[in-house]
Amino acid sequence: MAAPLAVFDLDGTLIDTAPDLVDSLNHTIDAAGLAPVTYDDLTHLVGHGARAMIERSFALRGRPLSDGEYPAMLERFITHYQAGMPGKGAPYPGLLDALDRLSAAGWKIAVCTNKMEGLARRLIETNGLTERFAAITGGDTFTVRKPDAAHLFGTVERAGADPRRTVMIGDSLNDILVARNAGVPSIAVPFGYSDRPIAELQPSHIIGHYDELTVDLLDRLLG
Repeated sequence: MAAPLAVFDLDGTLIDTAPDLVDSLNHTIDAAGLAPVTYDDLTHLVGHGARAMIERSFALRGRPLSDGEYPAMLERFITHYQAGMPGKGAPYPGLLDALDRLSAAGWKIAVCTNKMEGLARRLIETNGLTERFAAITGGDTFTVRKPDAAHLFGTVERAGADPRRTVMIGDSLNDILVARNAGVPSIAVPFGYSDRPIAELQPSHIIGHYDELTVDLLDRLLG
């Protein structure tokens, strides 16, 4: 029987990247003369990848982003964001102990994020977490991304696991929907960047702190 698998979202779930995302977005849109975004804006911007963050930042300021402008904006964002890694963000409290518990109990661990894979891998590497994950996939790894179930199925396959023994952990609608679309249980965390109260998303379970992410809980969700 394949080892069970816990699949985590990245931004707002594993690592609190808000300070660095805001800094890089503001650096990017400043080139177009736009007023800066704030942390309060972030929940409406994050979750669909870099292009969506940039486009939504422009829309928030009442200015459409043309196709011709986008490549330079994306390059400016990536250059600034990569240069600052690991930045001000950090793994959420209790996360490392939770990952240790799962690994000790024979669970595999993976990342499924809509962040570009290269940025995700760089962020994970600079936080010293790479060796913990059996697979890391991003929004450009496959031809689809969350909430399409194929993104999660592809992550599970790369981790050498079985969707029937997989749990998805995330902070936003895309995470809960991809789990639902793939037919796997979900755990939601309320400390991320959801623009709706997490209970409204109807995950299988909600934890308020990573101290609550226990092997018993995951086993119950699979059972």
